[in-house]
Amino acid sequence: MNPTKLLIVDDHTVVRRGIEMIISTEPGLDVIGEAKDGQEAFNKVKDLQPDIVLMDLNMPKVNGVEAIMKIKEGSPKTKVLVLTAYIDNENVSAAMKAGADGYTLKEVDSDILIGAIRSISQGGMPLHPQAARFLFQGEPKPAEPALTEEINLTDRELNVLELITQGLNNRKIAKELNLSIGTIKIHVSNILSKLGVSSRTEAAVKATQLDIVGEKVYH
Repeated sequence: MNPTKLLIVDDHTVVRRGIEMIISTEPGLDVIGEAKDGQEAFNKVKDLQPDIVLMDLNMPKVNGVEAIMKIKEGSPKTKVLVLTAYIDNENVSAAMKAGADGYTLKEVDSDILIGAIRSISQGGMPLHPQAARFLFQGEPKPAEPALTEEINLTDRELNVLELITQGLNNRKIAKELNLSIGTIKIHVSNILSKLGVSSRTEAAVKATQLDIVGEKVYH
């Protein structure tokens, strides 16, 4: 299988080097280039044809949102994962409307960043929980204790939900819990039904809003 080709876009050299060091230790991921602003990113995408672009937002000349729009217009198959220090409704909404395929923060652990990259490469939409809240439910509201009690997830479903919020797919959850993928699919279906949501991302958002699991990440 060919490695997933990555382009790192950030106006700080030290950040680009740090991200490259993290990715370089991971099998199946290959950093093929870097750019210091949105215009250079657009040009590099045309020349190098990366599978995924790791995109900062606040950059000189052409910012991340503008770059995402240009990249998606010129290379619609290229995926874009926003990797930024900013998490607010304006930035999240603008980036996702521009065509970003995921949104996370520079402060996340390296394993979470790698999980987000692999999720995008497999067609997922990794979102930091705060970003998902802005997109799907707006500002978080305090959980009502009665609502939490009514959900009534089993211990095993709670285990699965915790791993969903960490960005793991069914195969990895099955391996982690030593269960079959078929069993995990059943648990995921039950979790979505009990939470009253239709996607894993919404399940992760609701779980963190209701304080059912720790606030880690997305899928």
